[in-house]
Amino acid sequence: MERRRVGRSGLRVSELGLGTMTWGRDTDEIDAAEQVRDFLDAGGTLVDTAASYADGDSERVIGTLLGGKVARSELVLATKAGIRSESRPDGGPGRVVDASRGALLDSLDESLVRMGTDHVDLFLVACPDPNTSLEETCNALRIAVTSGRARYVGLSNHPGWATARVATLLEPDVGLAAVELEYSLLQRGVERDVIPATDALGAGLLAWSPLGRGVLTGKYRRAIPGDSRAAGSLAGFVQPYLEGPASAVVEAVATAAEGLGRAAGEVALAWLLEREGIASAIVGARTPTQLRSSLTAATLELPYEVHAALDDVSAPDIGYPERW
Repeated sequence: MERRRVGRSGLRVSELGLGTMTWGRDTDEIDAAEQVRDFLDAGGTLVDTAASYADGDSERVIGTLLGGKVARSELVLATKAGIRSESRPDGGPGRVVDASRGALLDSLDESLVRMGTDHVDLFLVACPDPNTSLEETCNALRIAVTSGRARYVGLSNHPGWATARVATLLEPDVGLAAVELEYSLLQRGVERDVIPATDALGAGLLAWSPLGRGVLTGKYRRAIPGDSRAAGSLAGFVQPYLEGPASAVVEAVATAAEGLGRAAGEVALAWLLEREGIASAIVGARTPTQLRSSLTAATLELPYEVHAALDDVSAPDIGYPERW
C-alpha cells in the first residue's frame, strides 16, 4: 500500500486508513485484532478513532491491542475530541459540542490513558463549536503539540473559511497538518471551497466515509436488509444516499465494477484515491471480511474513461461564488 505525505507536513500515512467507529460496539476485540493484522499485512499504518466512538470504548480496544498484540511504532494513531455524550433533561442520550481549551486537552489526556500511549500522531477537532473562539481552540492545539501529547494537529468537518483561519493562527510554529472530511462519489461538497483552501494552505485531506456511508458498495441497491445497521441504528445516517441523484451514481459504479470484474466498493475507493490532494481514505468495517474487500482497492487503477464517466455522473452543483 502506498504511503502518502499529509499535505506539506512531515507526516506520512497509508493511502487507506482504518476507521474504528464500530469498535467496542458492533466489533469486538477479537474481530478488531484480526482487522489490524490484515491492515498491517496490506501495508496500512493510519488508524483513526475518536473519544466519542462508543463512548471511548473504541479507544479502549485500541489500548488492549497495543498492550500486547500490536507495536505502537507500527501505527499512525489519529484521534478526535470536541464531542461528548451527555444525558438530556428527558433522560435520553444527547451530544454536546465543546472545543474549548479545557475540554480538548482533558479529552486528549483521557484518550491517551485509554489507548495506553503517551502521544497520538494526529489530534483533530471533531467539528465546529459555535460557542468557542477559534483562537481558544488553536491555543489547545498548540499546547497539545508543544507538550508532546500530539505530533500533528488538524480539523474535522470544518468549512473552508474556518480551516484558513485556524491555519493562519497556527503558523508559523505548529501548523495545520490535516483536515478530515466526508468525501466520496456521493458527497463531493468539499470540492467547492475546502479542497481549494487545503491546497493553498498545504494541509492534507483525510476522507471519511469514502464508500458513501456504505451505499457505494451496492448492498442497498435492491432493498435494505432487515438485519443491517441501515435498517436500524444508522437508518437516518444512510437514508439521504438511498434515493434521488445518488441512485444514478450507485448504478454507474455498479456498471463500472461489472465491466472491470471488481467489486463496486473497490471502484468507488479507487476513484477517490486518484483525486488530487487525498492523503488517505478511511474505511470502516464491522467485520474482517468487509475490511478485506476494501483493502484490495489499493491495487486498482481505473481506466481514464471510467474515471471520467464517474466524474460526470457525480459532479456537484457549483454555485456562486465558487464557480468564479
